[in-house]
Amino acid sequence: MSALTTIGLPVALGIIMFGLGLSLTLGDFARVLKQPKAVIIALLCQLILLPAICFGLVLAFQLPPVLAVGMMMLAASPGGTTANLYSHLFRGDVALNISLTAVNSVLAVFTLPIITNLAILYFNPFDDQLGLQWSKTLEVFAIVLLPVALGMLVRRFAATFADAMDKPVRIASVVILVVVIAGAVASNWALLLANFAQLALITVVFCLISLTIGYLVPRWLRVGKRQAIAASFEIGIHNATLAIVIAQTVLLSTELSLPAAVYGVLMFFIAFGFGFLIRDRADAAATAAGDAAEQPATV
Repeated sequence: MSALTTIGLPVALGIIMFGLGLSLTLGDFARVLKQPKAVIIALLCQLILLPAICFGLVLAFQLPPVLAVGMMMLAASPGGTTANLYSHLFRGDVALNISLTAVNSVLAVFTLPIITNLAILYFNPFDDQLGLQWSKTLEVFAIVLLPVALGMLVRRFAATFADAMDKPVRIASVVILVVVIAGAVASNWALLLANFAQLALITVVFCLISLTIGYLVPRWLRVGKRQAIAASFEIGIHNATLAIVIAQTVLLSTELSLPAAVYGVLMFFIAFGFGFLIRDRADAAATAAGDAAEQPATV
């Protein structure tokens, strides 16, 4: 394992999750009760529908067992700060994003090991590894929640400092995400090239399906458009860094991290294009409604 894997990846993820904590309060969890419909729909899509769809894609694309488990691990990863950024950029309900990220990050401590273990049991990629056992689940807890809790404590007791650091840490999180994924790609370039052809298409398809489901299912169930945009990015932009860290530092497998590495590179462009598509529709609807409201009444 390289220094990037053993030191750089966990530190980078820690900074990203700490930055998430700086933006969270207990009220963000309580807000879930005020928008239960949007939250429940998004979480059901994230936790049940997407892993099922990913499982079907993995079987359809006939991925090798280790890459299949890597895809399932990616599907089980929650959204993160990048989803919040995209939601803000394309006029989604960022408050809903923050609440979903908060709840999803807590749930991921339990759901990610469960889905990963089921995938390992089904695909059996390792002869000598049983998956994420209890001790390794505790590692997932430490990786995901401890930095978030620390960030929330800083916000609770040093709100002015947290507010001042929120934007710089958000920007740094995106930069770190890009650098870490680029570093992971570079350090495993030969292995990535050997598997890129069979991973590029499935990760693109999975990202597009995730974004589309995240937008259309809430709209179909009559959730507001801004909330649907928020759900789309929360469901469609997975925390690739988390999947890479768990694969390489907890399960000690570089190959397991390849789907997340490929996805982490491609999803920036896919989500950006998708954001323009749904934002244009939202703007058109808003403009049409405004024009109709301005028309003089006729007798």
